[in-house]
Amino acid sequence: MARIPEKQVPGVYHRRIGDITVTALSDGYLDGSMAVIQNIAPEEAAGMLRAAFRPVPRRTAVNTFLIQSAGKVALVDTGCGTAMAATGGRLFENLAAMGVAPAEVDAVLLTHMHPDHSNGLADAAGGCLFPNAELVLHAAELAHWHDDAAMARADETGRQRNFQAARDQAAPYRDRTRTFRDGEVFPGVTAMPFPGHTPGHTGYMIASGQDSLLIWGDIVHVPEIQVPRPEVCMAFDVDPAQAEATRRRVFDMVASDGQAIAGMHLHFPGQAHLLRQGQGYMLLQDAWSMAL
Repeated sequence: MARIPEKQVPGVYHRRIGDITVTALSDGYLDGSMAVIQNIAPEEAAGMLRAAFRPVPRRTAVNTFLIQSAGKVALVDTGCGTAMAATGGRLFENLAAMGVAPAEVDAVLLTHMHPDHSNGLADAAGGCLFPNAELVLHAAELAHWHDDAAMARADETGRQRNFQAARDQAAPYRDRTRTFRDGEVFPGVTAMPFPGHTPGHTGYMIASGQDSLLIWGDIVHVPEIQVPRPEVCMAFDVDPAQAEATRRRVFDMVASDGQAIAGMHLHFPGQAHLLRQGQGYMLLQDAWSMAL
């Protein structure tokens, strides 16, 4: 009799962008409070999730992306690490399933430094988990989380989970950190600043030949709600008004261009297209492909 499975297959999905290979690596998911969803009545938000057959309270996917280009390897975000929830922190087992060791990663490109994106940089003892990687992020992002005045204005949870965690995670890379404002940051990868969610929140456009893929970071956290209702923000947006304006700008850009997108909080493997629908938008998850 065939053995009954006890766990899912690895969360690994490859995609070719011209001469570049992009691999989606699941870090798992987080279940969280509905209270962080802003600018919408709680019962309406819950109803939208139920209508989409999604759990209530919200369930948020966490994705990372590995880029192999010009003989080098970059990882976009590092997931939750071990400090958030048992359902997160799966990046390293999926890296292993892919056959890539952390020591083979040449650069870690961060979309931003919230804990579900950067807690996988270092272990609980402050040890570097990517021993040969350069840490690459927007200059405004590094400056914000190291701003003592901004940290003092945050509540205790924000000081510890966001500011102090960001400082602790970045510390092992202090001698090999590179900041940018925009431009090419890795072969075939161009930084696109998308501020609002955090001051240095950044997307990455991967382009080779006629193909491209935009990793848009945290443009949305709850796609079933924020795609049709882009005014909906999250309590952890540093500048909610700017986050909404950026979301609307990015929505217009990718819908107008037919741009393929990948997101940290889209359902794994986190790749889709955005279409205009009436006065709003509709997200179409890309079909799974066996081809490379």
